[in-house]
Amino acid sequence: MKILVINPGSTSTKIALYEDKNELFNKSITHSADEVSKYDTVYSQFDMRKNLILKALEDNNYSVDDLDCVIGRGGLFPPLKTGGYIVNEKMVNMVKENKIPEHASNLGCVIADSIAKPLGIPAYIYDAVSANDFPPIAKITGMPEIERKSFCHVLNSRAMAIKYAKSIKKDYSELNLLVAHLGGGITASVHKKGKLVDSLSDDNGAFSPERAGSLPILEIIDMCYSGDYTHKVMKKKMRGNGGLVAHLGTSDCREIEKMIEDGDEKAALVYQAQAYQIAKCVGLLYPVLMGDIDAIILTGGIAYSDVLIENVKKYISHMGNIIVLPGEHEMQAMAEGATRILKGEEEYYTM
Repeated sequence: MKILVINPGSTSTKIALYEDKNELFNKSITHSADEVSKYDTVYSQFDMRKNLILKALEDNNYSVDDLDCVIGRGGLFPPLKTGGYIVNEKMVNMVKENKIPEHASNLGCVIADSIAKPLGIPAYIYDAVSANDFPPIAKITGMPEIERKSFCHVLNSRAMAIKYAKSIKKDYSELNLLVAHLGGGITASVHKKGKLVDSLSDDNGAFSPERAGSLPILEIIDMCYSGDYTHKVMKKKMRGNGGLVAHLGTSDCREIEKMIEDGDEKAALVYQAQAYQIAKCVGLLYPVLMGDIDAIILTGGIAYSDVLIENVKKYISHMGNIIVLPGEHEMQAMAEGATRILKGEEEYYTM
């Protein structure tokens, strides 16, 4: 079965073609800031991105006529269950009519549907950013007007949980796992017997290479009302210009480790603080499983850093079995999800 995977990001559209779980082709189509700035909304980028996808396939001698399904990145929809959803008119209209927060990933379902529908094949999304299985107790906050929602790296986190389960000849639904995704943003999630029951998003957990993480809220309120910062500037300080890049001028862990080797004491302290905060993030979610935990999985791009991982382990090794599965595997995760659905090994939902 041939599956086209589409993952729209703010400055790129990643595509890959799979035959079952085997990758045949992949390409990351870059969109410059000047190009993206021409469009007033994310949805208005639809034709541009779709046409570039079709051209990339054609240029590499692949035909959409051979496809069995198309799967797109799930966007910022109202909370969905984890797993796959078939794209329908309701979902597409939510993106077209700007009924959900704007984000490039929202285009995943629209582009997938536009390619699949004329071919008479299904279009899916899988493990949307907001997907979760939170019980009521996990949604309550100290402010009744605000309900806790899940925004984490669901795709890669669940994929690595499933991969680990297979490696020990178990089913994902049999295990209790805590997964920390370490990338440009850092999130963590609790997987209880195949359900994502709690999580920490990148703005209420550890700071990361590019994001500020959890901050003293009263001081943030004061900054917001001081008149010194615009709404746009504050958002950028939180996401994009926060974390390691704010302290050290770079978000590249390799550069930071070189700085440390060269005797930079500030870099050494901040990098240690990064590991310390990741460990605290894991510790904050640890009680959810009441000690019944099969493994703690560390994944994402910066999990390749042996220095960082070893520092994290110093704080959390007593909590249980630490498994390191570095890298981001979102395209493969979507392809594998689609394959399971097409083979009848996994059910899909309808919005």
